[in-house]
Amino acid sequence: MDRLRAMELFLSISKTESFSETARQFGVSATSVSRMITEFENELNVKLLLRSTRQVVLTEAGQEYAQQLESILWNINEAHRNITEIRAAPKGILRVHSRMMFGLGVLPPLVAAFRQQYPDIHIELVLSEAKTDLRRNNFDIDFRISPPVEAGLKRRILFKSERFLVASPAYLAKHAAPAKPGDIAQHDCLAYLLPGDQYCWRFKQGEAIEEVLIKPRHVTNNGVALLELALLGEGIALLDDYTVHNDISRGTLVRLFPDYQVTNTTFEEGMYATILDTAMIPVKIRLFLDFVASHVSGSALRFTAYNKIAAAESP
Repeated sequence: MDRLRAMELFLSISKTESFSETARQFGVSATSVSRMITEFENELNVKLLLRSTRQVVLTEAGQEYAQQLESILWNINEAHRNITEIRAAPKGILRVHSRMMFGLGVLPPLVAAFRQQYPDIHIELVLSEAKTDLRRNNFDIDFRISPPVEAGLKRRILFKSERFLVASPAYLAKHAAPAKPGDIAQHDCLAYLLPGDQYCWRFKQGEAIEEVLIKPRHVTNNGVALLELALLGEGIALLDDYTVHNDISRGTLVRLFPDYQVTNTTFEEGMYATILDTAMIPVKIRLFLDFVASHVSGSALRFTAYNKIAAAESP
């Protein structure tokens, strides 16, 4: 029997819970699908599916097997794609996921410039504030601000970064600048939405860490919105250094507590390109990662990478 086809059929049934839908997707009859799955179960000597007139349910063995097959079949298909790419000019769709600030302020001009060099690689750019499951959501690259901890992923660090506390001159004209970390609790703070009902900013100087609970004036799950609120004088915001560098240089924002490291999560932050851990990196992924890294990697380049606000305000 065609074992690979049987694996593909079984994995499809595990997702669709339907022999007829799987048959439609593969362009064969439901009877053929049922017969092949039965032969496959006999060869494995294990029951994978429980069938009735109303539904198809995976056995415990079937559930475990389906989880293993998803990565196995993905690797097989990826190997075929890689061989094809090696023999031909780079082309195809590259699906990229990114955090909002990096995706809006850094990636669009790089995507446009990359297309000039590789016109047959088409990029789908999806932005959100959460990390994504690369395999389940069918993304090739995820740009995230912390290193991946999930199994089966590899990372490429583009740069390390810090978070800066910033406020506009207009805000500081109405409110005395905080002199010590604890003073922050008395100010209008602009917080990034995180799980839980408490908001805490952590200050580090040397080895000493001080945690300050704040009651935010505004809360949002979008870094761009935080930046705009800070520029409007609504309060003090905690933002990545490369996203506020231009505003600090122009004087539209003022950095507070420059002698401290400040964070709302961990002190180990940066921008990480995350991809699936495969034996061979597809050519289109490698080309795009190298291109992005050549423009943003390192402590110097990261401060010129974010240009959304600067571009919007230039004459």
